[in-house]
Amino acid sequence: MTLFLVGAILALLWAPTAQAEILLQPDFNAEKFSGLWYVVSMASDCKVFLGKKDHLSMSTRAVRPTEEGGLHVHMEFPGTDGCNQVDAEYLKVGSKGHFRVPALGYLDVRIVDTDYSSFAVLYNYKELEGALSTMVQLYSRTQDVSPQALKAFQDFYSTLGLSDDMMVMLPKSDACSPESKEAP
Repeated sequence: MTLFLVGAILALLWAPTAQAEILLQPDFNAEKFSGLWYVVSMASDCKVFLGKKDHLSMSTRAVRPTEEGGLHVHMEFPGTDGCNQVDAEYLKVGSKGHFRVPALGYLDVRIVDTDYSSFAVLYNYKELEGALSTMVQLYSRTQDVSPQALKAFQDFYSTLGLSDDMMVMLPKSDACSPESKEAP
């Protein structure tokens, strides 16, 4: 029992230190970041993600800044039953570009790299089904991503100990296109 408690305490002490080493996009600008993004690739050590990654498709994020310095994010995910939608508030934590999303179990969300016009790399530290995990997402303004953006994404997730077999390039889907949402 004592060994378990020591291990749990060490894990709690290590986690905040590991999170503090993730840098943010310098001078993050929420207005420039707002608009439509496609999630074109993800890498994660989450067991749930790893079990489902080959069945995922590209999703979208419509982002707008909030008056409190956070972000309102409307997400659309293709599913077997059509287009699933979720709205979430990304609450500002300290510096610009640093958030938490309690409703989704995201303990730490950071925009680590973006040029605002074509790509963004996001770091997420989250809890899912009682387990803590790291996820890195590559956003693109279009359904295609540049080789430079893909390299920035791969270079970043590898620094976190995520390997290429934990990454998936998401196939395009029209399940959430405007045409698929129109009433018959």
